[in-house]
Formats: sequence, structure tokens, C-alpha cells
Amino acid sequence: MKQSDHGPEEHPILNSAEATPIMDELDVGEDGRKETLLHRPGFPEADTALLYPPPLSPDPISPLTHLGTLPSGHDAARTGGWDRRLNSGFQGCQLLGTSADLGREAHADQSVTILHAKVAQKSYGNEKRFFCPPPCVYITGHGWKVTQDHLKAAGYGDSVYRVCGYMCLDSSSQSQADAFKLVFDEQPNSRQMFACAKSLFISDQDKRKHFCLLLRLFLNNRQEVGSFQSRMIKVISKPSQKRQSMKNADLCISSCSRVALFNRLRSQTVSTRYLSVDRGAFIASARHWTAFTITMVDDQCAEQGGFVLSEGFICYGCVVQLVCTESGAALPPMVIRKVNKQHAILDVDEPVSQLHKCAFQFRDNPHAYLCLTNDAIIEYQAPFSVRDPSKVVLNDGSCWTIIGVEVVEFTFNQGLACITTPVSPFPVVTGLEVNGGGHVAMLEIHGENFTPHLKVWFGNGEAETMYKSPKSLLCVVPDVSVFSDGWRCLRRVITVPLSLVRLDGLIYRTSYSFTYTPELQPPPSARMTAGGGKREGGMGGGQDDDILLETIHQEFTRANFHLFMQS
Repeated sequence: MKQSDHGPEEHPILNSAEATPIMDELDVGEDGRKETLLHRPGFPEADTALLYPPPLSPDPISPLTHLGTLPSGHDAARTGGWDRRLNSGFQGCQLLGTSADLGREAHADQSVTILHAKVAQKSYGNEKRFFCPPPCVYITGHGWKVTQDHLKAAGYGDSVYRVCGYMCLDSSSQSQADAFKLVFDEQPNSRQMFACAKSLFISDQDKRKHFCLLLRLFLNNRQEVGSFQSRMIKVISKPSQKRQSMKNADLCISSCSRVALFNRLRSQTVSTRYLSVDRGAFIASARHWTAFTITMVDDQCAEQGGFVLSEGFICYGCVVQLVCTESGAALPPMVIRKVNKQHAILDVDEPVSQLHKCAFQFRDNPHAYLCLTNDAIIEYQAPFSVRDPSKVVLNDGSCWTIIGVEVVEFTFNQGLACITTPVSPFPVVTGLEVNGGGHVAMLEIHGENFTPHLKVWFGNGEAETMYKSPKSLLCVVPDVSVFSDGWRCLRRVITVPLSLVRLDGLIYRTSYSFTYTPELQPPPSARMTAGGGKREGGMGGGQDDDILLETIHQEFTRANFHLFMQS
């Protein structure tokens, strides 16, 4: 936990930034206890604003933190219990239209989600080792329909507003012919489009140890939506069979990370099946794969029906649980076992590594293993080996390959206008840093792809923003009275989402929020008023000095910021 430099006694209002799930305001009672109100699905307190759509599921309660950061990925969310959805308690921003128009297209978010593996095997000679699982792209959000409506109103045909895309490696030496053309299909029973790049590979001519995937999206009228980049992918020659050490920690599977599981018979690509979730049921799919959060569970608590997560690397023999990052569907606690020559080894406790073959033994039934048959997921009753009691004989469907995966989500909002310029470069926020405190706090935003055309917004209010570099923005934290009906002496926690807005009105979502925390003492002016005016002697002079110093500090901080702006 990291706080601002000044204590609460010196500055009545502490400002903090957090990336934890958005909580409602907390009422602080006279005894100092906090009562937490949590938004529940289906019961929003206010109509959703243009900038902030309602949460889709209840958010877990977490203690108030300062300058927290989300683990990488969906970015959040849908993994490990965190959620990057924004608060629904604030009304829409007046930047993008009149108040009468805000409710008309209030949910016009457009999201692009890329799922891909953390590692990729290199192809040698004429062979082509296609990435497995194949990189996938999901397009969601009501904003895509809004874009279609704008194009329809402009008189374009039905085929114009369809989305198409290309995916390739981020190498300048690659030509357009090397890019894989994505064909998006609308998914049944859902409002999303899906495509996967089945034939991407990296050859031995490419000497890089890491690379990224580059996705370019277009409308069929050749209007570019934007370019989106994946996270770094590590290149390996083949799965390591040696016991992993801390030197190769990036190849180990850690608890609370995302993984994918697939089964492949006799190394045939056409026989590959992925563990997936469809409408809450676990299935084996030849095309769709699901990212799961793998968590190491305390064995004793699991026996008592509890669910206590443990940190560290996943090792063979540990009790783990697989939870779908999107739907939350979970398999029962299972013991992960190493597989060698179609046998589960029971006496191995080394760390699990990328692309290892493994099996999952149900904790409540030592003979039952997670297995697929055709497209169904079943329990396979595996017999012990006659020659070696420390081994269990498995069938083909019980042997899984495990690999770490990443989920990258880009969400933007065009507002009431149909913006024709690409949304890229897409700004990505990676961290926050508060400087100062009280009424004159400054917030520095760290990330990538920042430009001078971006402004920081706290809730529905724009903040004075200074562009420092492509990796840093600086802004003045708005006074809390903007969000508390003129109150400056807080008794409740107020959390507002942070977003970046381009000068043409394009809104970029972030996974971060800013929290104003309750003061422990009233400001000097309030204390003086409550005490019936100035006290005699030196005490009154000391209070005047406090007020004067606070005023000087505020003016100095703001003047310093404007000097930065001018320079």
C-alpha cells in the first residue's frame, strides 16, 4: 500500500488511486466502522451514463488501497476475482453532446479482445508449427451496432459495415501476404463476433526471442477501425522436460494465472480438442478455446469445503481449481499430475511448465481423471499400473497439454459522433502515482501510446492534463467538492473511474479508479468554526498560520503545473 506524502492531520482530504473493483460509497459511522454497499446485477442505482456502463456481475469487496495495479490481462477481469468494469453511479459527460441526447446511445461501447498463448514453438525448415491454441479475437459491445446504424443512415449497403481484419506478427519484414485474414462469425446466443487465426507460425529465419501479434480491423468500406497489439510472446524451440528453476520462471505456471488446455491425439493437428465452456457446460471444442484461471488451493481447506487461494508456482501434486475467466464456471478441486508415456506419475512435485503434458485427478475420487470423449467432458476411471504402483494408466482423452495464455481487451466509445479516424494508437495505462495530497494532489499516469491529444477524466469531469512523454501524463486531481455536492469535509469514500478522452471525443476506457478517502479531522477552518472562533493566545495565530500555509501550498502546486504546461 502506498499513500501520499502528507498525513491526514495536515491535509483534510486524502486522494488515492486504486485499480480494485469499484465499490459504492462507504458510510463511516461514529465508531469508525465502514458499511459497504455493493452493486448487485439487475439493480442499478442510477441510469447508466455515456462514459460508464453498468457492471454485469457483483464485484468482490476489497479493502481500500492506494495506487493498486491490476495484474495483466482482461486486464482485468475476468480472472482471479478482479473486475475492470466501471462504476455506474455517475451521469454522462456533457462533452459529446447535449444532455437530451446522452441517453439515446448511452451503451455505445466497442470492445476488441485478443486471446493468445504466452509461448510459441519455432518452426524449422519447411515445417509449419501453427500456434496452439490459435490466437482468437472477440468483438463485443453495442457500439458496433451504433456504427452500423450510422452507415445505414448514410446510405451504404449491408456489406459495408461488416467488420474484417488481418493478424500477423509485428515484424516489418512481413508482407501483407503473410497476414492471416480473419473472417468474423456472429456467435449464436450471444451478441459477439468471433474469429481465429489458425495458420500463424514463426520460422527459424526470425531470430527474435519475443514478438507480438498485430491485429488490424477494417470496415468493408475500407475504413480502418484501428490497430491492436497483443502482449509479448516468448519463442521456444520445444517444451522443456527438465525441472524448472527460478532462472526460467517465465516458463512456469503460476497460481492465479490464465491457462488453456488442449488434447491432441498422435500429434495430429486435425485431432486437437480444446477444453471450453459453452452456456455454463464444459465441452471439448475443435475451434473455440477458453481461458481458465488456475488457482492453487489449500488442501486442508479444500477438504472442509473451503476455497483458500495460495500464491506461488503450480507444482505437480498440488490441488488446483480451474475457473472460466468469462463465465465463472468452475471444475471441482483436482490434483494436477505429470504425464509421461501415457502414465500419470504420482510421486513428482516439480513445477508445472509451459506445454507440459499433465492429467487432472479429482480430489474426491483418486481413480477419476478429467477426460474428453468426442465433444463431451467425463470422468475416466484410471487403473494403477501393475508394474509400478506410483503410476496410473491413462487413456488418450485424459492427457492434456497446459499452456499459459493472455487476454488483452481494448474498449472505446465514439459517443454520439461517428468518428472516421482510427482509434489507434490505443493508450494503455499501466500504473498511477499520486504526488502531494489534500486539495492539491497531482496524479501521474504511466503507460504507453500517450499523445498530446489526450485528456484525463475523473468520473464525468475533465482534469487539467499535461503531456510529458509517450509513457507519462500528469494531471491535477479535481477537488472532491465536484463529486460531493460542494462538501469538502468528507465522511464517505467516493470512488470515480478514470478514463482518457481524445480531443475529437473518442473515449478510451481504463481499468483504474480514483478514490477520495474520508478525513480523520475537519479542515482548520471547520475546526475554528466549530470552536466558536479564534482562541486567545498563540493558538489562534497557529490556526491562521495553518490556513495560510495550506493556501500557499495550493497556489504553488497549481502554478507549478501551469509552468510545466507552458514549457
